[in-house]
Amino acid sequence: MALAEILNERRERRPGIPAAIAELKSFFGERVVTGEDVRRAHAHSTTYLPAQLSDAVVFAETEAEVQTIVGICGRHGCPIVPFGAGSSLEGHVNAPFGGIALNLSRMNRVLAVHAEDLDCVVEAGITRETLNSHLRDTGLFFPIDPGADATLGGMAATRASGTNAVRYGTMRDNVIALNAVMPDGSLVRTARRAKKTSAGYDLTRLLVGSEGTLGIITSLNLRLAGIPETILSGVCPFPTVKDACDAVIMTIQSGIPVARIELMDEAAVGAANSASKLGLDPSPCLFLEFHGSAASVDEQSQAFSAIAAEFGGGEVQRATRPEDRARLWKARHHHYWDVLTLRPGCKGIPTDVCVPVSALSECIAETQKDLAASDLIGPIIGHVGDGNFHVLLLIDTEQPAEIAAAEGFMARLAARALAFDGTCTGEHGIGQGKRGYLDAELGPAVDVMRAVKQALDPRDIMNPGKIFSLS
Repeated sequence: MALAEILNERRERRPGIPAAIAELKSFFGERVVTGEDVRRAHAHSTTYLPAQLSDAVVFAETEAEVQTIVGICGRHGCPIVPFGAGSSLEGHVNAPFGGIALNLSRMNRVLAVHAEDLDCVVEAGITRETLNSHLRDTGLFFPIDPGADATLGGMAATRASGTNAVRYGTMRDNVIALNAVMPDGSLVRTARRAKKTSAGYDLTRLLVGSEGTLGIITSLNLRLAGIPETILSGVCPFPTVKDACDAVIMTIQSGIPVARIELMDEAAVGAANSASKLGLDPSPCLFLEFHGSAASVDEQSQAFSAIAAEFGGGEVQRATRPEDRARLWKARHHHYWDVLTLRPGCKGIPTDVCVPVSALSECIAETQKDLAASDLIGPIIGHVGDGNFHVLLLIDTEQPAEIAAAEGFMARLAARALAFDGTCTGEHGIGQGKRGYLDAELGPAVDVMRAVKQALDPRDIMNPGKIFSLS
């Protein structure tokens, strides 16, 4: 079906969209954009899912403007798809029912820094790197690092985590409070700045991870951490992935407070060596980072080295200078692009699961057997300190048989994680791509989610078609 026919069909299902866009133009003028190139840029997806374009993109600059936009869309039943940096991975920014993409990237101010309380208040459109640049002179930083320079609002909406989660937690643990515009256009503040509260329902954590389906996050009160006195990075090779995973399990069970502990399997390391010329041992590796005083960091690294040796680990290549740490982490940060060189012309399809750390070794071993039996190329990396690992499938998305093979593998991977009492997604979220796995994971709890959605958003205008179907 041609794009024009698709949009016409959507307008028949949501007839108020043209009227909403006309009213939005009367308020916001040139900040309402209907050109196809801009709409397409707001619907890109790092999956095999096709892009589904909105009817217009609206650029908001203030919280009050977001309220106006939501109010207009609510009156006309026009869907709203929030957009920050577009770095989400499961089709979160697609617009299956048309409507508007609400771009929040211009809401990018630091509103307050309370250094004495280790927290700050920011607008939703600021990125994590911009925030940390602003904080540098305070001796503080925001530790959640999903890899991409995502917006903080988007990171909260998808409950992002990343490489530092094993020590600092995820967005769930680091959002103290937030402001959100609800589907009726009202503005709510979910909590005060106190570090803990037992006042009523925990609306902060209801909205963190809601993927824009319940409200539009406009500002956040975030926890901050002190920049460590000493940071020590290291890379340690292992004979097998199982050996590396078993070393991770013992490290966590021993209580060593690693800040990062990341796995790259042999295929991922090979891609890094080939594409980025890093010269790592051509075997599975753990990338580590320790934070603290000079004495504590040395103690942590020595304790890990002793554990690694028990599982055949090699000598830990250490680095403390920022430029040396950056060189060691290059393989991890460039993973996506390096892996694409293993099969030129194909697309990288990332997926993730998370299991209890004690089940990590067995789950990854079964996943590697599945990849081999399926004749799929899928290097494995992971934030293995909390049991979360990722598979990057290399797929020719023009070949239906390859798409089917990838979908079959991802379904088995999700089922395998659930069999270990894990989850189908540790940090990517559900979006469109993982909707089919949620009922198997949570059962009747999904009906409770639907009831919350229907109560707060009865017209289903907030990012419809994501997480679950209302019908």
